[in-house]
Amino acid sequence: MALDGITLHFIKKELEESALGARVEKVYQPSKAEIVLQLRQRSGARKLFLSAESASPRIHFTDYPTDNPQKPPMLCMLLRKHLTGSILKNIRQNGLDRILFLDFDGANEIGDRVLLTLCIEITGQHSNIILMQENGRILDAVKRVDETKSAYREVLPNVTYVLPPAQGKLNLLKVTAKEAAEKVLSFKESLLPSAFMKALEGISPIVSRELAYRVAGDIDTRACDASLETTEKVLESLQVLLEEKVQPCIVKNDEGKAFDFSFWDIQQYGAFYEKKTYESFSELLDAFYFEREKELRNKRRAGDLMKHVRTLKERAVRKINNREAELSACAGMEEMRLKAELITANQYALEKGNAIYEVPNYYENNEILKIQVDPALTPTQNAQKFYKAYRKSRTAEKALYKLIEEGKQEYLYLDSVLDALSRADNDSDLALIREELIDGGYVKHKKGGKQRLPKALPPYEFKTTDGFTVLIGRNNVQNDKLTLKTAKNYDMWLHTQGFAGSHTVIIADRREITDEAIVEAAEMAAYFSSAGDAQKVPVDYTLIKNVKKPSGAKPGKVIYNVYNTVYVTPKAPKELELK
Repeated sequence: MALDGITLHFIKKELEESALGARVEKVYQPSKAEIVLQLRQRSGARKLFLSAESASPRIHFTDYPTDNPQKPPMLCMLLRKHLTGSILKNIRQNGLDRILFLDFDGANEIGDRVLLTLCIEITGQHSNIILMQENGRILDAVKRVDETKSAYREVLPNVTYVLPPAQGKLNLLKVTAKEAAEKVLSFKESLLPSAFMKALEGISPIVSRELAYRVAGDIDTRACDASLETTEKVLESLQVLLEEKVQPCIVKNDEGKAFDFSFWDIQQYGAFYEKKTYESFSELLDAFYFEREKELRNKRRAGDLMKHVRTLKERAVRKINNREAELSACAGMEEMRLKAELITANQYALEKGNAIYEVPNYYENNEILKIQVDPALTPTQNAQKFYKAYRKSRTAEKALYKLIEEGKQEYLYLDSVLDALSRADNDSDLALIREELIDGGYVKHKKGGKQRLPKALPPYEFKTTDGFTVLIGRNNVQNDKLTLKTAKNYDMWLHTQGFAGSHTVIIADRREITDEAIVEAAEMAAYFSSAGDAQKVPVDYTLIKNVKKPSGAKPGKVIYNVYNTVYVTPKAPKELELK
């Protein structure tokens, strides 16, 4: 799953074909380790995405929208200062290593022309994006590295940039296939994939396994058992490929999920795994990483808020447990009433000073019941003490039933908020959920007065195969609006049974809603719920006229008594699958 040096070689070619001469129009920093440059040419604007995330470092054009913090980070401001208005003049790669240099022709504060370089190092957990001057002096970086983190090279402002240490591997662009083959086979005791990794620059594990498979037909063959002639031929074909236009492809496992990608046809899995090709590496990387990182981006964006809501959920659970324990303690109140009644009925025969009263229980055939009492009190006072405890428990029981039900509703509400947060894929959704929590008293207003909210996005809108419009709420407030105001009485309402999720509505538009449309909409409702990864999910559906909101209920809470249920497997709408 690593973006290797050879793939970067082809990405460099793509960028040279379509980005050289482009002007930097805007600079964004969606997250701490991500930079987006909006480049404009006569043909239009494109967004160049650079990431130094440890699990997904890369560079490519992107067509996906990028969200940006309301207040840009300091690094973003520095990049805007130096790069906005500059022209991308050159793109350089360090051999077949995973380092790319983007040279920009810009101007300083007094108008003199200056050359600036944006370097992206795609090296796993050490990945970085570094801005430097023509003389190699670093202006700043996404990840600053001081002497405590690296004894070899520091990456700090005003320090001269130094390349990462060389690994002594061969560059296939500069050696013959025979030289490369001899180097590979010199690691005699290593398995072939490992030997290729040790000998050649710019290859990833999937490529090393593919090379071994093409050489020996088996990735578990040792280097000493491989043929020099066959190895040379395979490497020669790879060298030819480096000079040609290749076909980017993604490999999908037997569950249909993308798990790796490469620049050439992967044959090692035979017919067991599916392959999908793309027109460009930018398109491939967009498709491969966007959905994989969507949940991570959402968690990162809503991290503090999600942590706060989880804490509130845990607190709600503790309250429910404590109140249920108190309710269990109230179970003995009838016994206290009985004791009070028996003491009152037999007080003529009881005396002050006794620690135990023995009285006949006329509810149990006058069997003698021993009652422990306070000897300092009279029989009448002891009876009143039991009556008081009984009345207190009875009052507490009524209150506790109500409090427990309120606690359960609060838990369900917070669960629905967490579900909405997990799918909040932009700052607008997040801001509206935060405002919902503020209105509910769960989150305090930030200092400086009420923040101006971004414009609310409309509900998600999709189409079923037979042409019905399906609307899906983005958060609890929008769920209420969609169900109670937007939808008409004879539209169809759907929601997962027993799981937090979005309200889903099929717009009838004076047509009879088909069973096929209900099933497709149910699959969407399951997809936009906390059961999105389950296999079979129950989804209730009913007409809007059967859905009501209880008085005083929290946002998103509705009730319905007339409904049917369909069991479906969660499935993304066609529009999302196409993206």
